[in-house]
Amino acid sequence: MTTSVIERQGRPQRRLIWLLGPAFVAAIAYVDPGNVAANLTAGAQHGYLLVWVLVVANVMAVMIQYLSAKLGLVTGRSLPEVLGERLPRTGRLAFWGQAELIAMATDLAEVIGGAIALQILFGLPLPLGGLLVGIVSMVLLAIQSRHGQRPFELVIMALLVLITIGFVAGLFVSPTDWGAAAGGLVPRFEGAGTVLLAAGMLGATVMPHAIYLHSSLSRDRHGGGHSPAGLKRLLRANRWDVGLALVVAGSVNIAMLLLAATSLRGVEGTDTIQGAHAAIVDALGPFIGVVFGVGLLASGLASTSVGCYAGSAIMSGLLHRRIPLLMRRLVTLIPALIILSVGVDPTWALVLSQVFLSIGIPFALIPLVRYTGLRSLMGPNANSTPTQVFAWTITVAIVALNLLLIYLTVTGAA
Repeated sequence: MTTSVIERQGRPQRRLIWLLGPAFVAAIAYVDPGNVAANLTAGAQHGYLLVWVLVVANVMAVMIQYLSAKLGLVTGRSLPEVLGERLPRTGRLAFWGQAELIAMATDLAEVIGGAIALQILFGLPLPLGGLLVGIVSMVLLAIQSRHGQRPFELVIMALLVLITIGFVAGLFVSPTDWGAAAGGLVPRFEGAGTVLLAAGMLGATVMPHAIYLHSSLSRDRHGGGHSPAGLKRLLRANRWDVGLALVVAGSVNIAMLLLAATSLRGVEGTDTIQGAHAAIVDALGPFIGVVFGVGLLASGLASTSVGCYAGSAIMSGLLHRRIPLLMRRLVTLIPALIILSVGVDPTWALVLSQVFLSIGIPFALIPLVRYTGLRSLMGPNANSTPTQVFAWTITVAIVALNLLLIYLTVTGAA
């Protein structure tokens, strides 16, 4: 039996802080360019109305990511691997197909977001910007391939710091109406359009590929074969890891919406990220505009690398085949470059990709909740009854919202 990371490492690394990291990588999915498009649109069009959506989504995300990481720590297998063991071949192929489409939609949003950032900062054409984002993401993935997960985590965490600064800085110089912002915590909609937007925000916040990936990250970082005491400590570290990472990500998302509600409400052209950036420059000055652009670029670079990593984990677990990360990066870059080259509105593509991701959430979430509640799989670490009830409540709420989203989209009411 192998020993846990806690039992292998020296005394300085027994401190809790050295066990943090996997959740911060997964949290990049919660602050990707799709979030920027959805949150800026929500704030610019509806003010503080949908603040509650981000708060609820972040609470859901904490529970979901904790369960994903717990599955990896307790079983020593990722969620795709558990699915691959329990599904028949046809089921595995079908499940992989939908998960792969989700991963492609994720990558589309992230490459486009990075390309928009390079256009904002340097005036580069979108196709060229997308290509550069792909190249830099290959470098980030090479760090993981050659030097292991911990250096990759540190690079991603550094980019998360840039993302936080980039998207929160404007809030300090914008006249936020905190009373109205508090009023936005009351759950409500105003028409079918806000339901569609809320679904997009949910898809941008609770992301399927992060659910698949986190179990793999925790398993790869901490290994398997833990003693009861070691596993207990790892699970406690996992709670801190998820809590801290999602507080950062949730705060960034809320800050984006507040910034848009304060400085972009009623301004023409804010339905695109480029237009929103121009409005931010006009309202808050060029320095904040540059900081925003840097945050968007860091978001695109980090999230496209993490998304590619997730796609590899999904394929490996469900198909028992592994494509080199750099080759996968090259293949998944092509659809995004095509979208950027044919003139499709990039912000519209971002928001639409988030709606698509929202539809894919139940396919990842339902197996996760079911498996983490199985004592035959999780042993004494299976979800308690209150945890299971809360997790299924989240699942039902997300599925219901997605069914409503599909209805509104098909009927044209959205």
